[in-house]
This record gives sequence, C-alpha cells and structure tokens, in this order.
Amino acid sequence: MTQLSESPVTTHSAETTESTPAPVTPDARTTPAESGTTGAQALIRTLEEVGVDTVFGIPGGAILPAYDPLMDSAKVRHILVRHEQGAGHAATGYAQATGRVGVCMATSGPGATNLVTPIADAYMDSVPIVAITGQVPSTLIGRDAFQEADICGITMPITKHNYLVTDPDEIPRVIAEAFHIAATGRPGPVLVDITKDALQGLTRHRQIEPSLPGYRPVTKPHAKQIREAAKMLVGAKRPVLYVGGGVIKAQATTELRILAELTGAPVVTTL
Repeated sequence: MTQLSESPVTTHSAETTESTPAPVTPDARTTPAESGTTGAQALIRTLEEVGVDTVFGIPGGAILPAYDPLMDSAKVRHILVRHEQGAGHAATGYAQATGRVGVCMATSGPGATNLVTPIADAYMDSVPIVAITGQVPSTLIGRDAFQEADICGITMPITKHNYLVTDPDEIPRVIAEAFHIAATGRPGPVLVDITKDALQGLTRHRQIEPSLPGYRPVTKPHAKQIREAAKMLVGAKRPVLYVGGGVIKAQATTELRILAELTGAPVVTTL
C-alpha cells in the first residue's frame, strides 16, 4: 500500500479497491516530472546548483535516501571515508585548499555526533563547511528512536547556524541559505539536519536564491574600536603581535609586516 506524505508529520494512505487494475501501457506510465521529485533528489539538485563538486561522507540508514541521487549525479562526486570525523576534516581541508564551501554528509545518531569535532574545528578556524546529516523520521523525534540524537542542539554553540528540516519543500531553500551563511561574513560551519521522511517525501524542485533580510554580517571594521586599539598598542611597554590564520584569510600579510616594522613588536604566530 502506497503512502504519500502531505505534511512533515501526517501521512495519508491511498485507498485500495477490489477491482482489478487496468494494465499499464507505456503511454500511461508517469514520468519523473509528473510524479514529482523526492526530497533527496531536490537535495542533490540544489547542491549542484550552488556549485558543489565534492561531498565527503559515509552512507547510513537515515541519510541513505540521499545516496541514490548522489550516485546518479554527473556533477557531484562522493568520496567515501572510513569515519565521519574524517569526512568533516576532509571537508575543512577542501575548503581551506580551494576557498569554496566544503561539504560532509553523515547519518543520524552516532554518525552525526562523530562530526562534532570537525564542526568545532571549522568554527574556531572560520572555515566554511556545510554538514548534512540524516535524522530519524519526524514522527519519531523526541521518542528515543534508534540512532536518534539532537544534533542541532548539540552543535548550536559551534555553528553559525543550523536547521532541522522536516518538510521536503523546504530543502532547496534551506540548502541555499546554508551555503550563503557559511561563506559570507566571518566564514564558518552550518549544519542541516534532514529527517528521513523529508528525504523520501515528494516535492516540486525549484531553484531558490537565498533571502535572509535579518542576516547582515559585519564586513567593515569599527573605526572607533580601531582607534582605541591603536592607542593601547602605542601605549604598551612591551607589545607583542600574536597573529593567526585570519591574516592569511584576509590577505593582510603586507599590512602585518608594516605594523610590525612601525611598532618594532615581535611577531608570534598560532598554528
């Protein structure tokens, strides 16, 4: 018996009749466009539209629906790792090497929690990554279901933003927003947790431009704070310049050299 989901939680069963169904002719078969798109297909299509070419991950129960369209994609390749933590660190390395947003994928529960360390690492190092995790069906959330974990709550302190998606119609918008948030302002990780029924549910895929009127990242320095910092630097008896990877990301090595020469302060770098 076929079940079609009309909402993230409520399902409606198609009625069956005792009459013998008419044979299906080639002309009567529904095409993929007519039958709709699954949330998993919408996920992979949106990844293609935002320019993703590589995903690092491990297949597992809750995220498994996303792997069929991922394997069918001609634009996105999947690199199988041996541990979800490796997928997160690989996505971080990809982002550092290419300047693009890295992508990692894991299943629910232990798969998702294994991403916590690389997500925290990306947050501390201002590296743009999007972590996509599967979640148990929406009807089972909060019921101690098999391999259920509140990964959104767990990662809230170490992500720029995170989403729990229970409606397949929301997948294109959420993915587009996640990549925009990860790459703008101070870069950092964004987590997208998608329930299994949202990946399996039907939707109509559409390309969406992110619209976040409340998201206004600060990109220009505060002039008054700069003056205060300059006063403290000039007034210091033994100043030390303690610099990190932000200098490289901002392409400010020339400015750092000039500042060091003007102040005569020794320079110490972080890892």
